[in-house]
Amino acid sequence: MAGTAGTPGTPRVLRAMNDRAALDLLLEHGPLSRTRIGNLTGLSKPTASQLLARLEAAGLVRVTGTSEGRPGPSAQLYAVDPGAAYAAGLDVAPGRIRAAVADITGRTVGEYELPTPGRRPAQPVVRQVTDALDGAVEAAGLARGEVHRLVIGTPGAFDPNTGRLRYASHLPGWHSPALLDELAAALPMPVEYENDVNLVALAEQRLGAARGHGDFVLLWNEEGLGAALVLGGRLHRGWTGGAGEVGFLPVPGTPLVRQVTKANSGGYQELAGAQELPKLARELGVPDVPSGPYTEAAEELLARAADHAAGPHRELLRAYATRLATGLAALVSVLDPELVVLSGSALTAGGEVLRALIQAELEELAAARPRLVLGDIREHPVLRGALEAALATTRDEVFDTSRRPHRPE
Repeated sequence: MAGTAGTPGTPRVLRAMNDRAALDLLLEHGPLSRTRIGNLTGLSKPTASQLLARLEAAGLVRVTGTSEGRPGPSAQLYAVDPGAAYAAGLDVAPGRIRAAVADITGRTVGEYELPTPGRRPAQPVVRQVTDALDGAVEAAGLARGEVHRLVIGTPGAFDPNTGRLRYASHLPGWHSPALLDELAAALPMPVEYENDVNLVALAEQRLGAARGHGDFVLLWNEEGLGAALVLGGRLHRGWTGGAGEVGFLPVPGTPLVRQVTKANSGGYQELAGAQELPKLARELGVPDVPSGPYTEAAEELLARAADHAAGPHRELLRAYATRLATGLAALVSVLDPELVVLSGSALTAGGEVLRALIQAELEELAAARPRLVLGDIREHPVLRGALEAALATTRDEVFDTSRRPHRPE
């Protein structure tokens, strides 16, 4: 079949499609027997046997044990070989970079956090990235060259027209027009860049509260206020990558902020960002308002208010829900999404009590009435999304057996 590898319907393409279907089933279900794979794919036993032999020879699956507890001989169980490929993700924020490496099954095998304090980075950004990645690679017991792909999540977005980072003036050192070329030269694997909130949405879409939903908005509130837009199952990034930068959105209740990118703020951020919650609590007479970093203070205030849900605490939740619903009303009026996922500690800490209050307020402020849910991915959601993005492309490349040399069976 030389020269027909890309022709639909040829034996090589059909084999590759069956191979990919089997690999996806193994990722979803875990170890399966030959018979079970045949039943799930509709393949005959001989064809399923040939498929597994082919994948085992390619280093993509391995025998992990045998089935037990049934009459007759035990059947061998097959699973995706975790070492078939590795992918990495970085979560970049002011003050630190988190890095992780996952094997092809999605299991995290190495993590590292690199502090990056100060407005002027002590080390160039390229050095920060390579140090963070190397820390995670070393923790995984691997070498840098074994990582198939890297996805880096940052606030803002790299403008596809200029290559420069936009909407994130608070991230020191990341705005050089030569940065992407310098990173490409320093790293031996393909590198992709994605907005951090978009990556949270990707994690929720693949693993969390938005599974099975093709149209949803994710509202994120932690160090900053932002949104991700998923339309028709795909992330909508906008012409410059700035879709979802709702912190800049003018809203009632705050003065107009002009030159918002220089101020790195706007109406919605000033109305409902995490930094406003301690101020609002003091205005409403909430006792013992915590000091310290505003994100931690906001999380503590919301958790405490959700537990009490009476008196000043109840008023705090109501007032905060109104502020959040004000910006959400503009979003859902334009997009009419099926679902809104609330994510980030300055939202999820309020739990079901805050979610219900935002839902009630939104139904009074907007004609569209999407269902609001709390995000499921709570531990390092940006990093989890970066890994999922890197793994998706890695699997597409590594699992494509149509590109491998074929020997007659």
